[in-house]
Amino acid sequence: MNDEPTIATDYCTLAPGHPWHGPYHDQEYGFPAIEDHVLFERLVLEINQAGLSWLTILKKRNHFRQAYDNFDVDRVAAYDEAERRRLLSDKGIIRNRLKVNAAIVNAQKLVEFREQYGSFRSWLMADHAGLDRRKLASWVKLFKSNFKFVGPEIVNEFLMSTGYLAGAHRTDCPVYTSILKLEPDWLRWAD
Repeated sequence: MNDEPTIATDYCTLAPGHPWHGPYHDQEYGFPAIEDHVLFERLVLEINQAGLSWLTILKKRNHFRQAYDNFDVDRVAAYDEAERRRLLSDKGIIRNRLKVNAAIVNAQKLVEFREQYGSFRSWLMADHAGLDRRKLASWVKLFKSNFKFVGPEIVNEFLMSTGYLAGAHRTDCPVYTSILKLEPDWLRWAD
């Protein structure tokens, strides 16, 4: 078996039983996420996955948690040049200047969202003018106007992986049924 699923629709076939993909597929992927640090972690991981395999990110995930103070939004938002240098020299994470800067700037944006909306989730759920929650292009436009280093694939995976867009699992996947019971937000937007 190939260690890295290459097509999204195959994830439900290839991930179960895999030492890294299996637990993520079965317990996190597509499950509704509401806490700021969980949403922020997923955004940072999706950004760092760009150009790399998801398996690489899953294997480095604990290092990311350590490097980014368990994705504490306030702490990351306050990172200075010394923290940037520390991250760029940390072999346990992806040492890409654009991705490191995006994590810090995006954390600062989340602090603003908290002041204005109460939380990252509240911002995701807010009534943004022109946002059609069923259409990826609408979400991409919103994310690009607020975050650094986001594009269609990153936004799509972030929203699917956190339960805001449908498509994380095939409908015949047993995990899909478990997620439906949790009434993810995309379910109410489907009509």
